[in-house]
Amino acid sequence: MKNKLAKLKYLPNNFEILENGDHVICAVSGKKIQLENLSYWNVELQEAYFSYVEASKKR
Repeated sequence: MKNKLAKLKYLPNNFEILENGDHVICAVSGKKIQLENLSYWNVELQEAYFSYVEASKKR
């Protein structure tokens, strides 16, 4: 699945893949995040963040 956007459901300690893909997009910066590197997200807003920097900007 190279270069395909995944659709995820963000859970408190994990995420569920709803549609297969290899990346998601950061809600703040618009950067591509490979699923194996995804560490920051917001369960309530269902958004992914590239790093702690983007996650803290959203707060």
